[in-house]
Amino acid sequence: MNSIASRLDKLSAETLRNLHRGIERESLRTRSDGQLSERPHPEVLGSALTHPQITTDFCESQLELVTGVHDSIEDCLAELTDTHQLVYHYLKDERLWSASMPCYLPDDNHIPIAQFGSSNIGRSKTVYRNGLAHRYGRRMQTISGVHYNFSLPDTAWPELLDATDPAQMQACRNKAYFGLIRNFRRYSWLLLYLFGASPAVCGSFVQGREHRLEPIGKGSMYLPYGTSMRMGPLGYQSDAQRTLAVSYNNLQVYAASLKKALTQPYPAYTAIGIRDGDDYRQLSDTLLQIENEFYGLIRPKRPIHPGERPLHALNERGVEYVEVRCLDIDPFSPVGVSADTTRFIDVFLLWCLLSESPPDSNESIAANNANQLAVAEKGRAPGLTLHDSDGKMQPLTALGEQIIEQCAPIAAALDKANGGHLFTASLKSGAAALADPSLTPSARILHEMGKQWNNSFSAFALHYSEAHQRHHLAEHPDAERLARHAAAAAESWEKQRSLEQADEVDFETYRQQYLAQAFEN
Repeated sequence: MNSIASRLDKLSAETLRNLHRGIERESLRTRSDGQLSERPHPEVLGSALTHPQITTDFCESQLELVTGVHDSIEDCLAELTDTHQLVYHYLKDERLWSASMPCYLPDDNHIPIAQFGSSNIGRSKTVYRNGLAHRYGRRMQTISGVHYNFSLPDTAWPELLDATDPAQMQACRNKAYFGLIRNFRRYSWLLLYLFGASPAVCGSFVQGREHRLEPIGKGSMYLPYGTSMRMGPLGYQSDAQRTLAVSYNNLQVYAASLKKALTQPYPAYTAIGIRDGDDYRQLSDTLLQIENEFYGLIRPKRPIHPGERPLHALNERGVEYVEVRCLDIDPFSPVGVSADTTRFIDVFLLWCLLSESPPDSNESIAANNANQLAVAEKGRAPGLTLHDSDGKMQPLTALGEQIIEQCAPIAAALDKANGGHLFTASLKSGAAALADPSLTPSARILHEMGKQWNNSFSAFALHYSEAHQRHHLAEHPDAERLARHAAAAAESWEKQRSLEQADEVDFETYRQQYLAQAFEN
């Protein structure tokens, strides 16, 4: 019995039925003409700082809708759908942009940075975003995506690790999740191929920037074989961060890899300055202001206490789940992601966890990055080859078929535990898209743009934004649901006021204390 099969055989049906997942969906609020809304975050939705389900990301016009943790894909998507319906009930004449790449954007200075109130915690979140604006420009930060949070239930670890002591258990859990992360980084190019949905963009996004895009239609640019512009050079990439060779061999090495970037000044950012009088330009002048600035495909995560840094939480209490960050918004789905996609990702993540995971090396990190960029920019190009695990160049299709073949027993086990054949069906859909690139979302988008929208990205995305708006408005939240939201919104504003009243130090003192946390232990 191979290692994957033997590890899979240890997982009980109960464990496989109770995988934990949560979804965070970002989206720009737009006007009826498809241009960015410049209105503030609607007060009726609650405080963006403290509401558990409805917040904002970089931009004041960029909603982020967050689910709780679910052991059922159907329940997770039902909550996400419910939150969409509630938001649309209050947005009135605004829409949620259906694509990852942004709508028509105003000048950089007119893209409103998210505001979180006057508390030290709230101010730090806005100052961090000011730093992103100075470092990368506001346009790049308006790109939106779907984050998928995944973990195994507590029952899994005694089964997999034969460990029961809590301290030993957490150490083993950290090791297992970092093994998953290393494998994910090696093979996540497959997700970019299968689910990448950003092959085109409005021309306003690249105005004044160097790029390799080609014009298509009026006012749009594209990559003929591109899958995910969001994950390519024009998306969440940074020349400065390319100097980082972050290792995921274990928690200690991971933290050490980020330490220099989080603690030593970076000349280009020192030139920006920390503050201009009473106005803060960024949280720090280091390569990374905070850990979240590192544009990783996947992150080890642990819930944090108010005002706590993520690395401090990981060092203190270990990894609790992983956050997958490479998923584009699915423009064909009313909530930005489909059940079929989530099932494939569950299978893929379990495969990454159960497979042997060799340690990172400088060569493997470079090969991972090269594969990611190749698939993002030209993943559907005939005959495209990628680096395999031995560093040799192999056809993308052959490598993808090998992964799906190895995932098949995991999908079958999930089907047996949950009933039905839906996990296996998700693999079959992936295999079909490998054999026929026209079935991928990126190809479907370009085909529909050409057939129905005169090759206009904006017209395509606006059409689906309006269709999703109609879809969600057709289901009106009942009085009980509206009352629950009103209570949650009021509670969130009260929590924000409490934070503002509880501050005992000035913001500069808070900033210095916050930044000093990361490597105390």
